[in-house]
This record gives sequence, C-alpha cells and structure tokens, in this order.
Amino acid sequence: MKYIRLKWNHTNPDEPVWIFSELDPDGKEVRKIECFRNGFCDVATATASSGTAALMTLPLPDMSVLARRDPEFTPVEITKDQFEEVWVKRQFMAP
Repeated sequence: MKYIRLKWNHTNPDEPVWIFSELDPDGKEVRKIECFRNGFCDVATATASSGTAALMTLPLPDMSVLARRDPEFTPVEITKDQFEEVWVKRQFMAP
C-alpha cells in the first residue's frame, strides 16, 4: 500500500483543502479522507462514504505527474502511521 496527502491550494470553502488517500499496489484508492478549512472531514471506502467523498475509479498517477499536471495540488507521500492517525481521528465520521 502507498499513502499520499494532497494539499489543494484554492479558496473555495465548499471544497476540501487536504486529501489523504490509501492506494493499493495498482494505484487505486482504498480509503480516502477529505478535510475542509473548518476542520470537518468526509471519508470514503469501497463500501460507503460520507458527504461528497468518493474513491477515484481510475488509478492515481505518480506523484511527480500529479505535481506537474496541476499546480493547485501539492502531493506528498506519507507513512501508513500518518494516514492511520488522521483516519482514527476522523473515524467517528467513517462509514
């Protein structure tokens, strides 16, 4: 598994600013957390989701491609422990 954190650089309060994804070996999302400026987070898994969060159906491109493709996104690879820390904090919202 691979874990990434995307910073979405924008000013729209209706869109998340932090996106955390757990990716399988093929690059497909397994779990996702979308956090907004106000601290609220939506989550998604293969079986359920909250709010507008949803897993991508296609594999995510490599982080270098993500960074070049859209300057609004700043991707960083994180550890499983870092992902789990955010997931556990937001589990009360988890499906």
